[in-house]
This record gives sequence, structure tokens and C-alpha cells, in this order.
Amino acid sequence: MAGSESKAAQDLTAVMETTMQTLQSKFQDLSDQIISKMDEMGTRIDDLEKNVADLMTQAGMEDHNQTK
Repeated sequence: MAGSESKAAQDLTAVMETTMQTLQSKFQDLSDQIISKMDEMGTRIDDLEKNVADLMTQAGMEDHNQTK
């Protein structure tokens, strides 16, 4: 009986290790996706800031031209 309990414990350990490895892999994939999306968002924000700065420059030039 002790042998069957030992075998069951080994089987349970193997199943748990496989499950934990699968979960770790899924969490790593999600983490990579989040980091990728954050990098993409950072790039878009940089582009938006540049566009706003360009518009402000154009508006300043237009205001300057209108006052002349």
C-alpha cells in the first residue's frame, strides 16, 4: 500500500509540475504581449506629442503672419 501511495504522490507531483510549467509559459506570453503593447503605446504617444508640437508651431506661424 505504501508503494501505491508513493506512486500516486509521484504522479501528482508530475501533474503539478506540468501544470505549473504551462501556467508559467502562459504568464510569460501575456507579459511579453503587455510589454509589446506598452512599447507600441509609447511610440504612438511620442508621435502624438510631435504632431501637437508641429501644430503649435504652425499655429504660431499663422498667428504671426496674420498680425503683419
